[in-house]
Amino acid sequence: MNKIIFISNRLPVTVTRTEQGLEYHKSIGGLATGLKSYHEKGDGLWVGWPGIPADDLTDSEKKEIKETLINEYKCVPVFLTQEDIDKYYYGFSNETIWPLFHYFTNMTVYNRDNWEAYVKVNQLFMEAVNAYIDSETMIWVHDYQLMLLPKMIKDEHYETKIGFFLHIPFPSFEIFRLMITRQELLEGVLGSDLIGFHTFDYVRHFLSSTRRILGLENEMNTIYHEERVIKVDVFPMGVDYDWFSRKIDSPEYNAQVKEIEDNLGDDVRMILSIDRLDYTKGIKERIKSYGRLLEKYPEYIGKVRLNLIVAPSRVEVKTYSDLLHEIEILVSEVNGKYGTFSWMPVWFYFQSFPQENLIAFYRHADVLLVTPLRDGMNLVVKEYIAARTDLKGMVVISETTGAASELGETVIVNSNDINAIADGLHTALEMPESEKMDINKVIHKRVQRYTVEFWAEHFIETLQSTEDEIFKTISGVNLLPKVKDLKKDYLNADKRLIFLDYDGTLVGFKSIPIKAKPDKALLEMIKTLVADEKNTVVIISGRDHYTLGEWFDGINVNLIASHGLWLKENGYEWSLKVNMDNAWKETIAPMLDMFSDRMPGSIVEEKDYSLAFHYRQCEPSLVEIKLAEVKEAIGSMIASKNLEIKAGNKVIEIKDASINKGLGADIFLPRGSYDFIMSIGDDKTDEDLFERLPEDAYSIKVGIDDTVANYRLKSHTDVRKLLKALIESDKA
Repeated sequence: MNKIIFISNRLPVTVTRTEQGLEYHKSIGGLATGLKSYHEKGDGLWVGWPGIPADDLTDSEKKEIKETLINEYKCVPVFLTQEDIDKYYYGFSNETIWPLFHYFTNMTVYNRDNWEAYVKVNQLFMEAVNAYIDSETMIWVHDYQLMLLPKMIKDEHYETKIGFFLHIPFPSFEIFRLMITRQELLEGVLGSDLIGFHTFDYVRHFLSSTRRILGLENEMNTIYHEERVIKVDVFPMGVDYDWFSRKIDSPEYNAQVKEIEDNLGDDVRMILSIDRLDYTKGIKERIKSYGRLLEKYPEYIGKVRLNLIVAPSRVEVKTYSDLLHEIEILVSEVNGKYGTFSWMPVWFYFQSFPQENLIAFYRHADVLLVTPLRDGMNLVVKEYIAARTDLKGMVVISETTGAASELGETVIVNSNDINAIADGLHTALEMPESEKMDINKVIHKRVQRYTVEFWAEHFIETLQSTEDEIFKTISGVNLLPKVKDLKKDYLNADKRLIFLDYDGTLVGFKSIPIKAKPDKALLEMIKTLVADEKNTVVIISGRDHYTLGEWFDGINVNLIASHGLWLKENGYEWSLKVNMDNAWKETIAPMLDMFSDRMPGSIVEEKDYSLAFHYRQCEPSLVEIKLAEVKEAIGSMIASKNLEIKAGNKVIEIKDASINKGLGADIFLPRGSYDFIMSIGDDKTDEDLFERLPEDAYSIKVGIDDTVANYRLKSHTDVRKLLKALIESDKA
C-alpha cells in the first residue's frame, strides 16, 4: 500500500504545558480510532495543529515538539498563532462555514480578514505537508477547516491521489450559493480525486452546487474536471463497536452505574440526551418537547426523567453563553412546573463525561433523544446502539441528522416540531419490547459491521481505485377499464384458481421484512375468499415457510413459500418439493454483507435456500450507481453454479435456478378444469408464474415494470380493492 498522509485541523495528539514541562496526550475515539491502524502502518503520517498556540512556544520548544511528534507519534505539527486560531478557526471556519452549512444563514458572519486567515492557514498546512509528498504518497484531507488544501496540493503534485471527507453537512445549492467565497471553496475541494460525505443528500447537494456554480456536469456521481476524473460518494462514518459493546468492570464505571441506579430507583425510566453546547443541536427544542410530553401524557409524571448532558463548548463566546442561559431557564421552567417533592423531571449535567461513564448512561437509558436541527452524522446515536447489547433501548432521532439515513427503522421526527418529538418519545416509551428487539437486531448488525475502521478502509480502498458503472425499461397494461369484465367472469365461474403474491401485492413494502405482517383486514379477506367452495386460493411468496405458516396459521389457504420450494396445502403439513444444497451461501453471503455495508439502508435476508439483498431503504440514486456493481460481482461468482439472480421489487435474490414461482402453476393447474384463473404479483419473480398460465387467465402485474402479464394494477391498495369488490359481488 502507498504511504498515507492524513491531514486534519487537529492532530490525534494534543500538546499542553504543565509545571513539569510539555506533555503529550493521545486522543481516543472518532477519527483517531478509525485511522489508527493506517496511521501506524509503515511510513504513514498525520499532519495537524498540536493544540497549543505558537505564541506560547519558544523556537527550541517548537523544535522539540516537532521532533517528538515525528519520532514518537508519526505526526507533523502545523504551528498556528493565537491570531491564526481566532480568525481561521473561530472566525471563518466556525462563524462562516459552520452556521451556513448547518442552514443557520442568520448567524453566518462574512469577514474578509477571517477569509484571508483561512487561505493563509490552508497554505501553512500545504507547506507543512509538502516535504513529505512523493510519487507513492496518498493523502486524505479532513473537514471544513481545510477545504482549500486539496487544490493547493494537486497544483504542486498532480499525480498524487488526494481524498477529502466532509464531516459536517453539505447544504443545498440554495443555501450554499449564499457563501461569498463559494467558487474558491468548491475549486479547493475539487483538487481531490475522491470526495466523501456521510449521506447521499450531501452528495446530491455538492453535485448540484458544482454544476450550477462551476458549470461542471456529472455522470454517475463522477465529475470530469481539468482532464481529471473526480469521484463523489457516500461513506457514513461508524463507531468502534467492540469498544462500546464490551463488558466493563472498572471502579469508575461501576460507580457511575450505582449512581444512576440509585437516582433512578425502581420505576423511573430514563430519556437520555447528550450533546455539546451548540445552537445547531436543538437542545432548547428538546427540553420544550419533553415538557410537552409531560403535558400531553401526564401519566409519565414521576415515571420518566430526562438526563440532559451538555458538554461545555465556547462559553466565552456570547452566542454560546446566551444559549447556556436559555437552556438553564428552560430546565428550571420544566422542573418548576412538573416536579414533585420526590421527583425532578430534568437532571441537567453541564459537564463532559469520560466515555466509560457515558456507556453507563447509554445502558440505562430507555430512550436516546437525538434531535439536532442539523447534524452531519451524530455518532452518539451509534455509540448508544452499540452499547445497548440487550437490544432493549430505542432511539428518537430527527430527520435532519445524518445518521437518520441509516437508521430508518427507529423513531424519526421533525426537529422543529415540538409535538412530533413529544409523540415520538411516547411511541418509543410504549413500543413493545419484541418490536424494539426486531428493530435493534437490524440496526445493531449494521452498526457492528460498518465500524469506524471499516469506514476508513472503505474510503481508502475507493481512493486507491476509482471507477464507473445501468438502465431499465417500463411497460404495462391497465386493468381498471376491464374490472367489470373480470367481476362478471368471476361470478359466472364454478371453479376458480387464484394465485396471490404477498409482499407488494397484498401488503405494502416495509423498511424491514418482518414489519410486513398481515393486518386484520387482510386476514379476514383471505378467510372470506377461502370460505367460498368455488375458490382454490394460493398465496405464493418468496418468504420463508416458517414466517408464512405463522402469519396464516388457522386459515385453510394453500401456501407456497421460497418461490415454490415449500408447499402447504389445506389441512396438511409443509412439504419440500425439491432437495437443495446450501453450501454456496458460505461464499455469497460475505460478499452481499460487504455491499450492504456500502449501501446504507440495505439489508441481507437469509432464507431457507436463497439470499435476498433488500435495498428499499437506500437512496434511489445510490442504488442506480451501486446495484449494477452488486449484480456484476455476484454474477461472476455464480456463473459456474446452477444459481440465478432474480430481481424483485427493491430486492435481488440469489437462488437455485430450478426453483421459481412457475412451479405453483405446475402443481395446481393439472388438478382440475378451472373456468376462472387469476394471478397477481408485483415483481420479476412472478413472471415465471404468469408465463405458465393460459392466455385467457387474468395475469395481473402490480406496478409499472415490464411484464408478460395481461393486466396491471397500480399498487397493493388497488389489489385489496379488487379482492374486496370480488368478495362483495359474490355475496350480492
